[in-house]
Amino acid sequence: MTEKRKGIKRIGVFTSGGDAPGMNAAVRAVTRSAIAHKLDVVGIRRGYQGMIEGDFVKLRSSDVSGIMQLGGTFLQTARSTEFRSDEGMAKAYQQLKSQEIDAVVVIGGDGSFRGALDFSQQYDIPFVGIPGTIDNDMYGTDYTIGFDTALNTVVEAVDKIKDTASSHGRIFFVEVMGREAGQLALKAGVACGAEVILIPEIQSDEIELEKFITKGYKSKKRSGIIMVAEGDKAGGAFKLAEKVQKEHPDLDVRVSILGHMQRGGNPSAIDRVKATQLGVAAVEALLDDQKSIMVGLKDDKIVHVPMVKVVKMNRDIDNDLLNIHRTINTL
Repeated sequence: MTEKRKGIKRIGVFTSGGDAPGMNAAVRAVTRSAIAHKLDVVGIRRGYQGMIEGDFVKLRSSDVSGIMQLGGTFLQTARSTEFRSDEGMAKAYQQLKSQEIDAVVVIGGDGSFRGALDFSQQYDIPFVGIPGTIDNDMYGTDYTIGFDTALNTVVEAVDKIKDTASSHGRIFFVEVMGREAGQLALKAGVACGAEVILIPEIQSDEIELEKFITKGYKSKKRSGIIMVAEGDKAGGAFKLAEKVQKEHPDLDVRVSILGHMQRGGNPSAIDRVKATQLGVAAVEALLDDQKSIMVGLKDDKIVHVPMVKVVKMNRDIDNDLLNIHRTINTL
């Protein structure tokens, strides 16, 4: 067992930004790992806004029993514009000090980490981050909490959409989450056998769409699934569908926006296991005198990545997987 870091007696843990299945498993792991190291644990409700308002609750081992199989986050989450100001950070610091919190674990995406980095540069409370976002788009880690569950949710939904698409010979534009990243759309598209995948990172795939329509759909009169990330440069599924319908009025086009159902549901076994690994690793990092880092997974091994890199750099799309998709969909 790692020796307790000098000065750390109580840690805070909170979830921030968009919720993701598996966050509860991470909170559970942080809490129980910290208690095993003789640390007190304080849950911070509603993210940075709760930190400002002092919305704290002491966590015991029993408090996190029976939560790892639940979707969402039992600590709740919220976005806070107030925290971005110097005054908001000062309030948060005073609240943390009033609770004698010596270090904090933040579970969220790059926006949450940016807030942690800014805060720790001004105040003497170390933060360690756990990547939690269904977008799986964070630099320095192969995996983010919630991605696997969201991926399976999308695949299950699209499998059902394909049934009605093939029955009517329709083209369905299916939009999934991903304002700035196409990781979810890419993997879901491959898993679902989508004919075309449109993501923010690639500008030229409208050519693939037109090729499918003219050579694939019209010549063979088959149905089709067009997987679209919400942040696609063409404007999302509705705009794309409107454009295609206008240019090809003879087509039977439909749109399905999967929306926030992608965030919900019981976390998969993979999300539960990996969230547990990351939760324990975050506590151990604090005990090892680490700060302003993210604990991530590379090749299934725990890695420490400076938060400054996480918030400044982007994760590249898997071009090999994209090329595989194009190869097996060659008309």
